[in-house]
Amino acid sequence: MKGRNDLLLDDVTGDPRQRMEQKKHKVQGRRRRKDMVLPADGSDAEAGDPTLLNLRKLGYLTEILGELKSGKEATVYLARGPRGLIALKLYRDLEARSFKNDTLYRAGRAVGDERIARAIRNRTAAGVKAQQALWTGAEYAMLWKLWSAGLNVPEPLVGPGVKACAATSPAVLMRFIGDEDDAAPRLSEAVLTPEHALIAWNGALDGMAALLRLGLVHGDYSTYNLLWWEETVMIIDFPQVSDRENPNFQHLLERDADSLSRSFLRHGIRETGESTLREVQKRAAQPGPPPRIQLP
Repeated sequence: MKGRNDLLLDDVTGDPRQRMEQKKHKVQGRRRRKDMVLPADGSDAEAGDPTLLNLRKLGYLTEILGELKSGKEATVYLARGPRGLIALKLYRDLEARSFKNDTLYRAGRAVGDERIARAIRNRTAAGVKAQQALWTGAEYAMLWKLWSAGLNVPEPLVGPGVKACAATSPAVLMRFIGDEDDAAPRLSEAVLTPEHALIAWNGALDGMAALLRLGLVHGDYSTYNLLWWEETVMIIDFPQVSDRENPNFQHLLERDADSLSRSFLRHGIRETGESTLREVQKRAAQPGPPPRIQLP
């Protein structure tokens, strides 16, 4: 029987947790709500998801508070740990995940071991497991690269060492953008005054320019993947980020500029993809923000 202090998604109340629960997203990929349990007494008897047990044993996680977002590849939960509120991204179980749409982004990324590359292409059990490790490892690496460089992205809470990051797979832990009362809204959902819309637009341009300055393109840059918190634009969702070695780099860059301009129409910003790209390139030629830390 579930104790009063046992931590279940079904027990979530309050705002934003009540709002998240009201969405009633179904956890897919073999992860069921009843498995998302971390008993408050620290026992393992009622915990159904081995990833959660592993994260608690590693000292990263104490509570699951609610569901933030459910997507094709992963579900993001609001959680708590020793360092505060966490955005916990759990990639779906291996059998349920699909990587068929990432070919465009992975062009230019090399897999050093041909046996692993072949296994990934053939989607064998070993290949899917290797793809999962690459997927989560690449996201941690990108988070650290961007956060340490001073960009407005969620702070990674594991790493930067490869072993530490690998130990949490298939999960990625980052600092939650928001507070105890509310989650930062996506710019695609936020209601902005004209003044705030202009601030957000400039923040979005600066973010895209900062990526370009590092030789990167987001690959899915629009208000859907930009959060708005304390008058600051925060960039999220990095698995599809590509560098200049990707032969599709220029196409992705132009597509991002077009997506950004179109997605800001609802906020009263009327720019074309071409004018947006010109402004991004102009800003990218200027000095960037100071780095937060120097990675080894």
